[in-house]
Amino acid sequence: MLTLWDLLPKSLRPEPPPAKPAAKPSSLKIPHSASDNAVHVAPRAVPVAPKAPAHRPVRTRRKPAAVDVHTPLVTSKSDPMQARYDRVVESMLAKYGVRVRKWRTSMSGVAWTVTYRDGKVSRLIESPRPKGPMSAAVFLHEIGHHALGIGAFKPRCLEEYHAWAFAIRAMEAEGLNVTDAVRDRMRRSLEYAVRKAMRRGLQSLPVELAPYVPTPRR
Repeated sequence: MLTLWDLLPKSLRPEPPPAKPAAKPSSLKIPHSASDNAVHVAPRAVPVAPKAPAHRPVRTRRKPAAVDVHTPLVTSKSDPMQARYDRVVESMLAKYGVRVRKWRTSMSGVAWTVTYRDGKVSRLIESPRPKGPMSAAVFLHEIGHHALGIGAFKPRCLEEYHAWAFAIRAMEAEGLNVTDAVRDRMRRSLEYAVRKAMRRGLQSLPVELAPYVPTPRR
């Protein structure tokens, strides 16, 4: 399709305006923000270990420790008499397989046995620790019950007599002083044992206990 522009001669056509040169790329460096290329990472929560609760020390009550027959007793080098008592204790416990359940502070004692299901028998005593003639006599009296055998003599007052006789013989054999107070303690103990047996209906008094029959009170 021909237009009016096409019918005009070329000499009468206006020249087109010169084309503008293309702009050169600028060499100016524009600083880029660090945030343009930054990689955004979501912050991670750092786990915090829970604070351990403060532990209070657990206090335990100590029970009286039994004496091991294989552990030598601590003896006093400055007191040769105490060292002798300690040697007697150690030898008697080892000889008769006895264990001290408790050292008493009073001049009293007790001896007993514990039999387990497997047939094992533990021989136990409680007594004062020997530090003088009286405490040594009470200790050896309880040892005597195990040395002779608990229940080996009937009635019970006869066993008490033989246990005291064992204690006196052991003290004499070990060179320990058997004082009048020790012999008086033996007499009063046996009088008490005979009196109790008579109250319980003792029919026949062993001849060994005849000197210890208490005199009737007036």
